[in-house]
Parts: sequence; structure tokens; C-alpha cells
Amino acid sequence: MARDDNAAAESEEPLGGWRAWYTVGMLLIAYMVAFADRQVITLLVEPIKSDLGINDTQISLLMGFAFSIFYVTMGVPIARLSDRFNRRTIISVGVFFWSLATVSCGFARSFLQLFFGRVAVGVGEAALTPAAYSIIADSFSVKTQGRAIAVYSTGIFLGSGIATIAGSALIAMIGDVASQMPEFLQSFRPWQLVFMIVGAPGLLLALMIRFTVKEPLRRHRLSSNPGGKVSVKALLSFVWERRWSYFPIFIGYSLGGIGFWSYLFWSPELLRRQFGMDIGEAGTAFGVILTVFGTLGVLLGGWACDKAVSMGYRDASLRLAMIFFLLALPAMVATPLVSDKHLALALLSATIFLVSLQQALSPVALQLITPNEMRAQVVSLFLMVASFSSIAFGASSVAIIMDFVFSDSMAIAKSLSIVAGVTMTLAVITLWIGLKGFAVSVKDAERWSQQ
Repeated sequence: MARDDNAAAESEEPLGGWRAWYTVGMLLIAYMVAFADRQVITLLVEPIKSDLGINDTQISLLMGFAFSIFYVTMGVPIARLSDRFNRRTIISVGVFFWSLATVSCGFARSFLQLFFGRVAVGVGEAALTPAAYSIIADSFSVKTQGRAIAVYSTGIFLGSGIATIAGSALIAMIGDVASQMPEFLQSFRPWQLVFMIVGAPGLLLALMIRFTVKEPLRRHRLSSNPGGKVSVKALLSFVWERRWSYFPIFIGYSLGGIGFWSYLFWSPELLRRQFGMDIGEAGTAFGVILTVFGTLGVLLGGWACDKAVSMGYRDASLRLAMIFFLLALPAMVATPLVSDKHLALALLSATIFLVSLQQALSPVALQLITPNEMRAQVVSLFLMVASFSSIAFGASSVAIIMDFVFSDSMAIAKSLSIVAGVTMTLAVITLWIGLKGFAVSVKDAERWSQQ
């Protein structure tokens, strides 16, 4: 792998030009594919439980813990490569690997086989997101990074939304044509074929990223470290010295993420169990909500952050995240508890919109206070702490309360409301505690940051 600080490997393009936006577009598609591969399992809960003989807690481990465990084992090493070598190549390899892993989930015949397939899918965000944030930060000015990262972050909702809409249609289609399929495909269950079909497009996308995306010139290096290589000790020392900035971001987003991911994982099942919708109807409804209201929220939140920065609010990315979490809290608590289906869908739309407003702000905050040669590693640390906690416990916390507190799979509404209420309240308090330290770190970063 060639070092990307070689002049021949980097592209010096105007900040925010068409090439930069093309790169954002390709990264957005990769993020959408990542979330589609990750989220399609939420539509397959009942058939997987039935075929493999597992309960809600075990299915939650497949949704969250199995996927997120890769952050702990490989996230930081891959991020160190991203801070030193060609980020485009690392992303393309990651896309190919996680797509192949998604296809392999279709061959699983047991809980353990599917568990390890989901572990392999976890390479997606471990390889993609830290490098993607770093590339975007090198492609746009500080004043426009919020919008660029917001566009990329819409991949969460576009990918999840499209996955639930298309996945619902795919499940119905496979059921209709199962008897007409070739004999070798008839030996697979419909949920296995869904994994195979959903994973396949990423294999082509990996090649497109490798051969059409250019590596941008690295900027915002520490003047004391022109070579770009940072030891683990230096990285941890840098984060520890600014712990009153980094720790509230890590912990606050871990808590808020648990509430957010509990909705992302369990909303289709909430609509099915609580309101009697079939899984196709529930998936389509939730997919439309994610695609429309989630995408709108992310873009509006990114625009609001850029606007606040232009007005002189240095801590806008963290302050607005705290405000957006606070606004989302009442809707997240109330949504599962209403008895009318149409009111529940309206509140669910409000919940997704409000909680998505902050989606692009954590990476903006981290990029602002982190030098270039540490960015992917710091983001990977963030993913290891915040995303691992969010995804693993967002899925499992609701299932554990259902299985071991209420001992009732129909207690999904109360379980979801409890998790959201507790975690979102603590998230708001934690981000508020971090505001002062974050403002100091932003000011300190201005000494070594150059456009």
C-alpha cells in the first residue's frame, strides 16, 4: 500500500469544488449501502427467530453486539492506517469485505454462523467512517464542513429507509416467486436470499470507489509533526490533555446513541407487535419516515451548525447537539405509549426528525479539535466507545427489559420508552457538562489549524 503523503497519491483540488462533492456523493452511497446491509435484519426478526429457534435477546445480539464488536478488535488499527496511507483504497477494501460478509450471512444455518457473519459485516463502519470524515475535512473549509458531513450523514437514514422499503418489497417478492426459482435456490429460506441480494451491489461499488475517487491533499497537520506519524502514546496523551472536551462527546453520544439505535432497531417490530401491522407494511412505513424525515433533519442540522459558526458560535456543533437531544426527548418517550396507530406514526416521524438533527454534529466537533494525523484514529476511538455502546446496547437493552424484566415480548412499547427516557436525559446532561471544555479546545485548535 503506497503512503498517501506521497505527492503522486494526493489530489490538490479547490476546497468544496465539484471533485469534493463527487467524493461526498460516493461516500454517501457507500454509507447507504453499509446501513442497508446492517439494517435489513430488522425486517427478518420473526423468520430468523423461528428458523434458528432463538429469542429476542439473541436476535438483539445479531442486530447490535455482533456487528459492533469489530470496532473493539480492528477499528483503531484500521484508523491508524487511514491516518497514514491512502484512505480511498482502505474504504474500497472495506466496502468489498463487508458486502461479501453480508452475502455470507445468507448461507448461515445456525445462530453462531449468523453471529460471526454479522461480526464480519462490522468491518464496514470500521473502515469507512473514520477515513470518510478525514477525507471530507480535507476537501472543504471549516465554514462548509457541516453541510458536507451532513450530506454524508444522510446515508444513515437513506440507507436504513431504502433498506426497509426495498427489503419489505423483496421479502414479498421472494415469497411470491419461491416456487419458480431454480432448484438450488429453493433450498434457502427467504431471509437468507434477502441477505444475498442486499449484499451483492456493494461488490461493484467497491471498484467504483477505488477507480473514480481521488485522495485529497492532507491539511491541518500539527506543525510539530510534519511527517504525519503519531504514536499510540502521543494520541492518547493528546486526548487525555483535552479530556474535558473528548469525554463528554464520547459519553454523551454513547447515551444518546443507545436511545437512537433502540428506535432504529425496534421500530418495525413495535409497529408490528403494538399495532398489528404486518412486517411489510411496518417496514415500508418506517422506511418512508427514515428516508424523508431523517434525511431532512440531518441536512437542516448541518445547515444550522454552519449558520451558527458563521455567527461566531465556536461551540455550535456541541451546543446544538445538546439542544437537539433535549427537543427529541419528549417525543421519544411518548411515541411507543400511544394507542392510536396514526398518532404513533406521526410521533415516530417527529422523533426521527428531531433526533436526526444532531447526526452530523459529532464528527464536525471532533474534526474541529483534532489535527489531521490523528483524525481517523480519534474518530475510531469515538466509534469504539460511542457507536459500540449505542449499537450493542441500543438493540439489547430493549430486548433484555422485555425478556427479563417484563418476561413479555409484547412489552416492547414500555421497554422502548424506558430506554429512551433514561438515556436521552443523561445524554443532555453530559453534553452540557462538556460545553466549556470544548470551547477551550476549539480556541486552542486555531493555533495549529490552517486552511
